[in-house]
Amino acid sequence: MPPEQERLAKIKSNLMRRAQIYDLARDFFRGRGFFEVETPTRVPAIAPELNIVPEESSDWYLITSPELHMKRLLAAGYPRIFQISHCFRKGERGRLHNPEFSLLEWYRSAAGFQDVIIDTEQLVTAIAGKLESGNTINYQGNKVDLSLPWPRLPVREAFIENAGWDPVANYEPERFDHDMATLVLPKLESARPTVLVEYPAAAASLARLKPGDPAVAERAEVFISGLEIANAYSELTDADEQRKRFEAEIQQIQREQGRKMKMPESFIEAVGYMPECGGIALGMERLVMLFCNAGSIEEVTAFTAGNI
Repeated sequence: MPPEQERLAKIKSNLMRRAQIYDLARDFFRGRGFFEVETPTRVPAIAPELNIVPEESSDWYLITSPELHMKRLLAAGYPRIFQISHCFRKGERGRLHNPEFSLLEWYRSAAGFQDVIIDTEQLVTAIAGKLESGNTINYQGNKVDLSLPWPRLPVREAFIENAGWDPVANYEPERFDHDMATLVLPKLESARPTVLVEYPAAAASLARLKPGDPAVAERAEVFISGLEIANAYSELTDADEQRKRFEAEIQQIQREQGRKMKMPESFIEAVGYMPECGGIALGMERLVMLFCNAGSIEEVTAFTAGNI
């Protein structure tokens, strides 16, 4: 058998489990009154983000996330929606990354980031139960206790303890990203999932600021045994503020990277009609890796950038 066919045969059980996990995720949301939607993959404008480089398609873009179009549906009166979509980000390739990947995103009206984090806890434990893993899974040599609730840890506390500085009081983007990867995340407890909460306001351009403490945003990220699984927001619903944040991001991208980004006008128009809501993006390959005890995205994806 040629090497490529041997590789595909070797990961067959993981791909079968991947399909099962997708089915279980859909069953989870449908059973809770969520409506599955489909939004475009190729679009004229995306959310401008300094650390995410989009793949261009003529003078349009392949989506980096379905977020903007899903929020337009929220604004039109769809209260509970979810979607599993293919997304694209240029240059993201490695053990945990591929330029094309799958995101599960869901949004709930009359909710915030804490609510969608609870959804995430319940989704992961429901899948574990269906896969007969129970509340304990083994991942890359770590025994992980999934029992609820998962610990919450403010970003400020994590940085002061492990990196020796307060990113909320003095936000430095490059230092923040470096220290998060090298000093903070390696110190998170491996035997339990961890939810980092209350990110610096400047590190969450689409999130609502915390009432009474505008130095932090209502953003959270879920980590399980070293894997970043999901990123949650209490969504910003102020159109003027959203435009200001995007304008600042567009200017910074132009200044530092020489890339010109367009303002997503249709999204900005919809923001003011959005209800109070929470949303989250969950990386499906990461979730499948977790339940397949896989150390690389190539072990749970039939074709990556290295073997297309």
